[in-house]
Amino acid sequence: MDFSKVPGVLGRIVAGRVQDYRDADPDLGAPRAGERRFEAALRGPSLSLIAEVKRASPSEGAIAPLDPATAARAYEQGGASAISCLTEPRHFDGHLGALREVVGAVALPVLRKDFVVHPAMLREAADYGASAALLMVSVLGEAVGEYLEMAHHLGLDALVEVHDERELDIALGSGARILGVNNRDLTTLNIDLAVSPRLIRRARGAGFGGVLVAESGYRTAADLGPVRDLADAVLVGSSLARSGDLARATRELLAP
Repeated sequence: MDFSKVPGVLGRIVAGRVQDYRDADPDLGAPRAGERRFEAALRGPSLSLIAEVKRASPSEGAIAPLDPATAARAYEQGGASAISCLTEPRHFDGHLGALREVVGAVALPVLRKDFVVHPAMLREAADYGASAALLMVSVLGEAVGEYLEMAHHLGLDALVEVHDERELDIALGSGARILGVNNRDLTTLNIDLAVSPRLIRRARGAGFGGVLVAESGYRTAADLGPVRDLADAVLVGSSLARSGDLARATRELLAP
């Protein structure tokens, strides 16, 4: 694939990952059984939380020097339904070892959050014990369906992420079972909390019966009001990571 046309900040991040995996082996190996643990965890009776182990970001720089395992256990104690672990090193201060640490620390399903540009990244996610991987339509475009098949071959769930109507239509056509709507435009880093409600309604109106996740920009329980009766789950990183008391911040965010 040619990733050179991915624009803005996202394009710079993707270019780094393309270089990281330019010589990687694309072989996925034998099929692996899928348990759909990540999907099942987000289908609870109330709004589920994917709490993110996030040490830094392009928009905020250093956030908090979290120990991955300690942070994941705190999120679990606070009531999170799943954990997201960033593994991108340059902009998010993540690494694959953190994924292994998180998987080993909690009973919750874990999402490998990275900028997937190569099949080897999915194989790594499965090898390191992740239950799911992030697939971004803004990066993969029409190829997201092919990468979704790869994820399922490896027994992984996939959080297929979109930011606008065009990307949503591609995701709906890909056969995705879990759709994430990112309020942050990763080309500019601007956040608009109206994006998730709008696109979630569009997805439901198009007949999508899978799991819908609202992502980015949520800081308080009140912020979740517009998506509480629309989304199945929310993904929250920065506000929890910098809170100083991750378990308490998780409980407060989930308060009805």
